[in-house]
Amino acid sequence: MNVSLPLPQDKKLTDVFRVEPGCLGPQGADYIESFCRYAHNGVESIDSDFVHWELVPRYEKSLPEMQYMINNKQLTQQKAQKYLEMFNKNLDEFEGHFHDKLTELIEQYANQFIRNA
Repeated sequence: MNVSLPLPQDKKLTDVFRVEPGCLGPQGADYIESFCRYAHNGVESIDSDFVHWELVPRYEKSLPEMQYMINNKQLTQQKAQKYLEMFNKNLDEFEGHFHDKLTELIEQYANQFIRNA
């Protein structure tokens, strides 16, 4: 399948990632919303031709940490994998790359904003 990039917004994979406040330490709840805005700037360029990122606080533990959608329709892991295969991506590697970047952003944010507070 030949895909013309960048895709229009309604055809992009939306990746909703719910960030645990605890990843920012014991006072993480005080910083989590600010961190999500900060981190969005750091991840928005990752595969941006076909992925739209949403980072939100994970206040509701019953919701999944990572959720995939296209045009507001939820996808299973298998369908997300098939979507990513159109761009020669593997879901596990895709998620791993994202988690590596998120870890880097947590460290940057903590050094810049939390440890200096």
